[in-house]
Amino acid sequence: MTRKRHVIQRRTPMNKGELTKAVAQSTGLSQSDAGKAIDALFDTIAAAVKKREQVAIAGFGTFAAKTRNAREGRNPATKETIKIPEKTSMAFKPASALKDI
Repeated sequence: MTRKRHVIQRRTPMNKGELTKAVAQSTGLSQSDAGKAIDALFDTIAAAVKKREQVAIAGFGTFAAKTRNAREGRNPATKETIKIPEKTSMAFKPASALKDI
């Protein structure tokens, strides 16, 4: 019995230049102004999350800081137990409207 495999075609991710061009076309702004707006958006989200504030965009999702507790791990090469320190990173939770797309 053979199983059919679904092949997922990969496309390269949209980069910042392509995003800027798309925003400029959809808003009628110049590419320079669209780039400034995108930079301001990213900087504002990053600054808010750095201050441990959540940024919720209706219909899109929520950005928040997420902290992983310190824990013990194991070095796979030496099998030695090591301590992994607490770490904070940015997390994104998509809104249900975005998930449905």
